[in-house]
Amino acid sequence: MKPEYALVREPGDRYPGCISAHPLRHTVNVSRARNQHARYCVTLSELGLEVIHVPRDDMRPDSCFVEDNAVVHNGKALICRMARESRRGEEIGVEDVLRGYMPVNRAVTPATVEGGDVIHLPDRLISGVTQRTNTEGIAQMREWLGITVDTIVDPNIVHLKSYVTYLGKGIMIATKYIEHPALKGIEMLTVPDEEKYAADTLAIGETVLMAAGYPLAHEIVKEAGFDVISLDVSEFEKCEGALTCLSILF
Repeated sequence: MKPEYALVREPGDRYPGCISAHPLRHTVNVSRARNQHARYCVTLSELGLEVIHVPRDDMRPDSCFVEDNAVVHNGKALICRMARESRRGEEIGVEDVLRGYMPVNRAVTPATVEGGDVIHLPDRLISGVTQRTNTEGIAQMREWLGITVDTIVDPNIVHLKSYVTYLGKGIMIATKYIEHPALKGIEMLTVPDEEKYAADTLAIGETVLMAAGYPLAHEIVKEAGFDVISLDVSEFEKCEGALTCLSILF
């Protein structure tokens, strides 16, 4: 089902202090990031979504990556308890907005859970058990949202959706976990290693937003029957974020 809303938040003044080991992090440009974010928001609007802007958070560097703040499914939201201390507090502004749209509940200690680990399928969720999401977080998510949550366990990664995203029509795009039991029965498109960043896609209906600069990955998705919109997200790649990280769709 195509979402109606996209919740977003513009990068704050401290964005260059984001959590990132990317070699170009020191070149992050806030003005350019805001321009790229604005283009992203316009694209979502052109695709028919109502874009909801959470007030900017100039104190927390990673606050534009709103996806990690909440998991929305079945008309309810789980407000996440993020693993990194420096990110806690981001979720307050997101929770305030979401309360105007649906019932919300908060993940509580010892849970950690982040939306970047959660893949939404029509009949279930798939969550990573990673550096940022633990089994207690998944248990609380499963209980509150009332949905089956399958898992892919890899403590070596930050977020699952950096490697696997759902395109729709029973098709996923991935760089790893291709043979994982949680993905059984799903058609898998494999991204070449040199274009692995492009596996983090954002699908809206039959249109897929993809990072610019990865022509092989774009062609793979087009051949699978989807329209592709290319967006420059270079300033978010430097902060180890991507297209899904910048919105919560519902």
